[in-house]
Amino acid sequence: MNSATPGVPQVPLLDDDTIAFGEEDNANKQFIHPYIVFFHLVFRSAAIVVYILCGWFSDSFIASFVLVILLLSADFWTVKNISGRLLVGLRWWNYVDDEGKSHWVFESKQNRVNRNESRLFWMGLILCPLIWSGFFIICLFGLKFKWMLLVLIALTLTGANLYGYVKCKFGAKENLQSVTTDFVKKQLFQNASSFMFPQPAPPTTGNTGVV
Repeated sequence: MNSATPGVPQVPLLDDDTIAFGEEDNANKQFIHPYIVFFHLVFRSAAIVVYILCGWFSDSFIASFVLVILLLSADFWTVKNISGRLLVGLRWWNYVDDEGKSHWVFESKQNRVNRNESRLFWMGLILCPLIWSGFFIICLFGLKFKWMLLVLIALTLTGANLYGYVKCKFGAKENLQSVTTDFVKKQLFQNASSFMFPQPAPPTTGNTGVV
């Protein structure tokens, strides 16, 4: 299903949505886009690690601030333009019409989503804003206002992607507050269950010829 706002310019969500002959089993692979999954997680994870450890290796707030912002910016661009489109078939974007009005578009095309990639996509998308929210509370009670500015920027960038993709998945007309709460609970429960009770891999069968 490909949902988009009527009257907006159409941009292909995927360059090629066809499955080549002989590649029909790709949907059953553990990961179809392993490098995309890696870069989906590495920038946001690195930003958190640098934020936690920067005080141990450098006394310069400016250097730490710039490094974390660069990692967050790379993560925002990667998640918004690449990983969301390829891992879960979702995309959100903005355009300005001839009258100068700004319009937001939320698209969904989820007919070829790998379950493992989708789980990791949503886990990274949800957990990182929660972690930055914890950092914000620490900065607030610790009166670390200069670090609070950095945390607010991180919350804005990671939260924008989370908000955009939740709207893509559930539609712009849904009650996002209740939908997001239910969706976050569902994803956290599924991720916890998958780690605690992993499912065995299905047995492989040999190819059979047809006479």
